[in-house]
Amino acid sequence: MKILSAAQLKIVDAYTIEHEPISSTNLMERASRAVANKIRERWSANTPIKIFAGPGNNGGDALAVARMLGEASYKVYVYLFNTTDGLSPDCQINKQRLVDFQDVKQNMLGVRNVELVEVTSQFTPPKLEEGDLVIDGLFGTGLSRPLNGGFASVVKYINASPATVVAIDVPSGLMCEDNTYNVMNHIIKANYTFTIQYPKLAFFFPENEQYVGEWEILDIGLLDPGTEDTMTFYNFTEKKDMVPMLKRRSKFAHKGTMGHAVLIAGKKGMAGAAILSARACMRSGLGKLTIRTPESNVRIMQESVPEAVLNIDVDANCFSQSFDTSEFDAMAIGPGIGTSSYTVQAFIEQVSMTKCPMVIDADALNILGSHRGWINQLPRRCILTPHKKELFGLISTTRNSYEELERTRELAVRQRIYILIKGAYSAIVTPTGNVYFNSTGNPGMATAGAGDVLTGIILSLLAQSYEPEIALRLGVYLHGLAGDLAAAELSYEGLISTDIVNYLPKAFRVLREK
Repeated sequence: MKILSAAQLKIVDAYTIEHEPISSTNLMERASRAVANKIRERWSANTPIKIFAGPGNNGGDALAVARMLGEASYKVYVYLFNTTDGLSPDCQINKQRLVDFQDVKQNMLGVRNVELVEVTSQFTPPKLEEGDLVIDGLFGTGLSRPLNGGFASVVKYINASPATVVAIDVPSGLMCEDNTYNVMNHIIKANYTFTIQYPKLAFFFPENEQYVGEWEILDIGLLDPGTEDTMTFYNFTEKKDMVPMLKRRSKFAHKGTMGHAVLIAGKKGMAGAAILSARACMRSGLGKLTIRTPESNVRIMQESVPEAVLNIDVDANCFSQSFDTSEFDAMAIGPGIGTSSYTVQAFIEQVSMTKCPMVIDADALNILGSHRGWINQLPRRCILTPHKKELFGLISTTRNSYEELERTRELAVRQRIYILIKGAYSAIVTPTGNVYFNSTGNPGMATAGAGDVLTGIILSLLAQSYEPEIALRLGVYLHGLAGDLAAAELSYEGLISTDIVNYLPKAFRVLREK
């Protein structure tokens, strides 16, 4: 699924209007119907609803939603802000439709269940109470500057209330992409956002969660011309994208044809990282796994991962010496290896001499962060899997997630490498600058060792001859899916990384199912 900019969304709207064909008013009616239906699914007709509508098309959506909820016997109070006598044409049409609906209801029943207040100068705000549902239709994707003045005051008033807030398309005041220079306390804090057709880039940044809340995409059948005008670097991965990527196993497959991977992991006292990564690797379809680890880990590794072969380092306590990896189909390095001087030197020697596809994670990323010049020695198309702190070692700290993403894209393109920014909606950044946000995973996966599990999955897929980009996208999706399956049975709080490994077989099965 594409993630389009605000400018591109206008192109898609215009293209749909011309080629469906459909009038802009009827397209607004379709979007509003989708929002109204979603509200009716979640809230009963005895919920007090207060709608704040702006003068533009987002306000037109809100007025149409008010009429539709009124038709469904909801009690609705609407506040239309028209302080400059400049409603957009579609907003004006929906204002008149709402007035006509009020008159019909008044004549038929002698009562109005929709009350419209048009604000042209002074505004006396209604009392917003717990149990009220506020629908935010002040401003949508067309906003290009921070809110100020009276609208900022309205936003602050809504945010200070105990009411539940639903935003139509985007929370008012939030820019679709870059909010670096926005006034953040002038943005609606929605509990729910019902966004039209496409997710917005800003939804994927953690600092915007407090504004967006729980978001859902409403498909209204917009038509994408598929031209350069709607080409984008940003995408949102869904299950239907992943299913075709998963290879079918030959009936004649054996361990020699399903890949031989090598995992460099674990120093003394950190065998757990190696075990989690190794188990995940073996649970992801790999034929053979060799683990390079110090002698201090031999007994626990052989007891914990009996399926793996050990390659024992000359140092009893850490990874200290590079070795020949020519017999392997893929390599991963980093989980629990530490950052001793011996390990630091062995790391750069190993990375420089290895020719097969590789994953660099955990302590290996910390080493790179402390020796940033070594990034230039990384082979093209290798995979880096940092969490936020490890990423800052590579690109330095940033003002916000948008800047962080753009700097990561620059690094990936410059070095021709893949970088995975781990977290909610993990972002996969490719050497061409494309970004794929992942749709699986949950807060229960915020637990020690989850990243080690992911490294093992990706390593396994690389060794099975998946292309690096496919291995990364598929691995991240399966990792999150296994976590979702585990959390559904065990709860977020009860989830540990071993559970993710244990649910990997079920995750593969879910993707295999028609």
